[in-house]
Formats: sequence, structure tokens, C-alpha cells
Amino acid sequence: MAGQTDHALRGDYSQIRADYTVVQDYSRYSPEEQDLWKRLYARQSALVPQYACNEFIDSLNSLNFGAGIPHFDEINAKLQPATGWTLVAVPGLLPDDVFFTHLANRRFPVSVWLRSPEEVEYIVEPDIFHDFFGHVPLLFNKVFADYLEAYGKGGVKAKGLHALDYLARLYWYTVEFGLIRTRNGLRTYGAGTLSSAGELPYCVESGKPNRIRFDLLRVMQSNYKIDTFQETYFVIDSFIELFDATAPDFTPYYAELRTRRDLAANETITADIIVKV
Repeated sequence: MAGQTDHALRGDYSQIRADYTVVQDYSRYSPEEQDLWKRLYARQSALVPQYACNEFIDSLNSLNFGAGIPHFDEINAKLQPATGWTLVAVPGLLPDDVFFTHLANRRFPVSVWLRSPEEVEYIVEPDIFHDFFGHVPLLFNKVFADYLEAYGKGGVKAKGLHALDYLARLYWYTVEFGLIRTRNGLRTYGAGTLSSAGELPYCVESGKPNRIRFDLLRVMQSNYKIDTFQETYFVIDSFIELFDATAPDFTPYYAELRTRRDLAANETITADIIVKV
């Protein structure tokens, strides 16, 4: 979701509007940044056929934005008619309430800055490559797009119920690092894995992490790591499952979760259904 970081925020917040959006000043992208985008895109697009879900692959292929940093307006001309979503340019991480409000209104915030060449392998804070390559293709999938809207509306409500930590875990373990069972085996739909050269194969092939059948309350009990590959992934059967999971009122869920202990990122419990690779 909006995220937390201990270092100074990246990006220029001096020109933000009231909703934290900015203009995507395309002229500011240097030739070096355009070249870096092309390298990042080529690297990840070569990996996704083996590890990403078909919905992501099909959308990525139809967009074909490997020639340079995308113009948001050009993508919106395709995205808005497809699912009613639009991309909005932002300087970087957003306050929780701002982030949720954008999602609840089918607006997806995309950071305008690009990482440095030294951050090709790992970046602490989401940049335009993570936000665009990882998230935008699935915004063209109606069911997943509806899930994100429902999540945003739930986030607006959760803030008033002091339950944001639970919602952050749900976002992390689905939108950022979720796995899905397909006829071709386990695949990922999470933006955090899809935009990472190292974690993309790891999440599907490695024998180290736990892979646990998705259960809403179990997910919201679970802490996560922000500075290493994930120690646990949760597996869904379909995007419909995600949408259905967010349909009920979460208020009683939050009450139940407050009676349960938090689980460590690498922990398994007796009730877990372990998914084999």
C-alpha cells in the first residue's frame, strides 16, 4: 500500500496538488533514464512468461511499453475504457488516507521518478518501474481491478477503525506478493515479485519459503519482511476469490483479529494448508 520507510522520501513533493498528484513532466526524463527503463523492461519481460499468471502476460504483451518510459495519458486512453481506472502521477509514497481514496475512486497512483543504475537489483521505495510494470497490466483485468477498488474502500473505513495494519498485510500478501494456482502450476500476480529479477523465480521455484493456501484472517494476522525475499507467500485459486473475500464488512473480522496473536513472517500453524511447488 502507501508504505513506510525510515529514510527521507524520494521524489519532489513541492508541486503536489491537494490530492498529492503531480504533472508527469515527461521532458524531465533523461536519455540515461530512458535507457535504464529499457534495460529493466527487457530483463523482466524475459522472465515473466515462465513465472507470471496469464492475465498479466497477456496484458503486458498488449501494452508493449518497452521502448521507453510510458506516457500516462497514452495508457489512460486504453485503461479507462477497459476497466474505468486511470493512472495518476504522484511524487512517491502517499499518506494512507490519500492512497485509499485514490483506489476507492479507481485511480492508481504511479510514482514519476525512476531508480538509479545502482538500484537495478533492489530498491527500498517503489519507483515508476515497480508501479508501472508491476501493477498496471492487471488493472486491465476487470475482476482484479474491482478487487483493488473494494480494497481502497475498505481502507478508508479501516482507518477509522484503527485497523490499517491488518489491511496493509492483506495488500502486501496479495497485490504485492500474491501467488495463484494455474493449469501451468504456481504463478505470481504480485507487483513486488513481477518487478524483481531475483524474487520472481524465487517465489515460484525456491524450496525455502512457505506457500500457504489463502485464508483472509490468516493473511491479516501475518507480519511481513520489507528488506528480504518473502518467507511466506499465500496462494489463491482465482481473482474472483480475492474479490469475494473483500465483499463482507470487515468490522467483525477486525474484532476477531484483535483476539489473535500476530504471526511471524516465517511461521506456520496447524490450520495452514501448505501448497506444494
